[in-house]
Amino acid sequence: MGDDSPAETGPPQRTPEELVAKSIAPVKKQFLRPAPIRPGSKDQNDAVSEGNAKPPQSSVVKEKKSKRQLKRERREAQKLPLGICPEVAKRGDVTRCPYKDQCRYSHDIEAFKAQKPEDIEGECPFMAVDEPCPYGLSCRFLGTHKDGVADGDVNAHRRSSEMNGLSKNVQKLLWKDKVKFTKADAKLKALGLMGHAKSKLNALLKENGLDVSKNSDVTDRNDCSEFPSNTDDKVESNAEIKEDGRADETFQSDEMELSAEVKEEGGANEKFPSEESRPSKKARCESEEEFVCGEADDGGESALEKVVGQSCTQPEPESAANVEFSENDKSLKTHPREKKLIDFREKLYLAPLTTVGNLPFRRVCKGLGADITCGEMAMCTNLLQGQASEWALLRRHSSEDLFGVQICGSYPDTVARTVELIEQECTVDFIDINMGCPIDIVVNKGAGSALLTKPMRMKGIVQAASGTVDIPITIKVRTAYFEGKNRIDSLIADMGNWGATAVTIHGRSRQQRYSKLADWEYVYQCAKKAPGSLQVLGNGDIFSYVDWNKHKVECPELSSCMIARGALIKPWIVTEIKEQRHWDITSGERFNILKDYVRCGLEHWGSDTKGVETTRRFLLEWLSYTCRYVPVGLLDVIPQRLSWRPPSYFGRDDLETLMGSDSAADWVRLSEMLLGKVPDGFTFAPKHKSNAYDRAENG
Repeated sequence: MGDDSPAETGPPQRTPEELVAKSIAPVKKQFLRPAPIRPGSKDQNDAVSEGNAKPPQSSVVKEKKSKRQLKRERREAQKLPLGICPEVAKRGDVTRCPYKDQCRYSHDIEAFKAQKPEDIEGECPFMAVDEPCPYGLSCRFLGTHKDGVADGDVNAHRRSSEMNGLSKNVQKLLWKDKVKFTKADAKLKALGLMGHAKSKLNALLKENGLDVSKNSDVTDRNDCSEFPSNTDDKVESNAEIKEDGRADETFQSDEMELSAEVKEEGGANEKFPSEESRPSKKARCESEEEFVCGEADDGGESALEKVVGQSCTQPEPESAANVEFSENDKSLKTHPREKKLIDFREKLYLAPLTTVGNLPFRRVCKGLGADITCGEMAMCTNLLQGQASEWALLRRHSSEDLFGVQICGSYPDTVARTVELIEQECTVDFIDINMGCPIDIVVNKGAGSALLTKPMRMKGIVQAASGTVDIPITIKVRTAYFEGKNRIDSLIADMGNWGATAVTIHGRSRQQRYSKLADWEYVYQCAKKAPGSLQVLGNGDIFSYVDWNKHKVECPELSSCMIARGALIKPWIVTEIKEQRHWDITSGERFNILKDYVRCGLEHWGSDTKGVETTRRFLLEWLSYTCRYVPVGLLDVIPQRLSWRPPSYFGRDDLETLMGSDSAADWVRLSEMLLGKVPDGFTFAPKHKSNAYDRAENG
């Protein structure tokens, strides 16, 4: 039986062609090794890339702490010596704290020095750019500071290199629901998507022979009720001011929050400042149930959708006359074709990537050759509530010369107000609206891929957003919600008329997730149907310059292709495309890329203990993807495909072997080579299943 096991696991016994047919990376025989056996119950860090880490020596599942508990623990930690006041730490002087004895932080400098962890090997990232370190005594590289604690403007480097921060004044106004969205509200009113839309809908339904009772709630096809007419609900702000003044991605306890998550208190439905702002939805009552459910074939509209479309797109003369335009609100918009446009043709576009596509990662990709970058997806409701952690996703580095932000919302009013706020507070070149996110928590709110089932709402969102701001609006979609029911080809001819500058099509359905290869033939079909004014970008499974060239040659109508998971696994793919070569990158060169990432991370998240551990967490998330890369020199067949599963192999040196490991313990070891030893009790399990191509995760 022992003689048969090698034949079952198979790679050494099979030809490269057979391995490729089974989606196994054809590694040369001399580099193959048996898969390591790891008893996950004994090593808390020894979790494979699917993130199924088990607690050590215990089967008891830890109870998830509430946000109130986490906040109380943070407050208690602030009073300990290690929780030194940031102002005191910056200068090393207790008199510099404006709150004196009322400060919630510790001012005991000597106790802090006695308990502070040892310095990390290496140089302070701020010293490397000849800037004063803003973390002073708390910096983990304090020994490399030239003059100890620096004087001068310690925040100058952050202000000069990063932008799009949320000011405290605007944040407080958002918390209190005091921000006025004059341009968005004017456009929504003109489109009939605000205020009187409900009464207009009822009138149109009566004209079409439908009896709508006065007391029936207006619902959409998912039976999500409108707010009652007498509601006056206010958005409850759950955002917290960060005590140390940072507006960056944060971790609570030992878990990283996904950027796509919305606050738990928000419930399953999005809340809006007032009932007036809620867009009209399709009416349903018992007498019209059959009428509502009658759908046209594949991408068509039901009769009721046509009625709703009229109410959403034809403003009444009275309402148009009542809209007041001030001289400076720029509500009188130019035609979409007269707006500033972004030319995506032949440019390398780095996709917005949840969790891993943060500012330091984008800086690394810019250095390797990316032309266009985009921030992580941010939820509109969270931005309108002034959540600092969500606004951190809009941060832009000065090296990102062509930069956009991606937002996700369920309704036209939410999206329109968000884009107006972004235009006022941020410097961006375009705004991308995500209509393809497959994550359950997003889809259940009616956003992301859920919009693919509601073309009239898609239209309202794009029209409202593009009509509110001068910034180009782009959209990102999947082929469909359900497998086998593609509908983008029936909509793409109208997307340019809605006001979109470009559309990115991911060649998969929401139901498919990543279980099959992207359908590029359908992407080509959509690109050929698109009007000349609408740029079309393809997305899915690009992992080499060969893939890039193939799509550009087979469909010249494509303006460009978006690179997503391929950049996570090997960010130098942008270099390969520009130089048209397969880069057999060495382990030392790959390690230098990780060093650059750590330096950028420490500049962004901080060089104190909190910043170091935040950088480590994001680095480990990234390493859960990079382990899937197989060096060119080890392959029998090149280039590597994104769907190939790498077997266990020995690298050409120890570092290359370590980088190819799928063990979380080895990822932690790599992080320790860059950021020092992990804290006691440290555990890590990746948030994303980086090898999701191996599973059929149907939504």
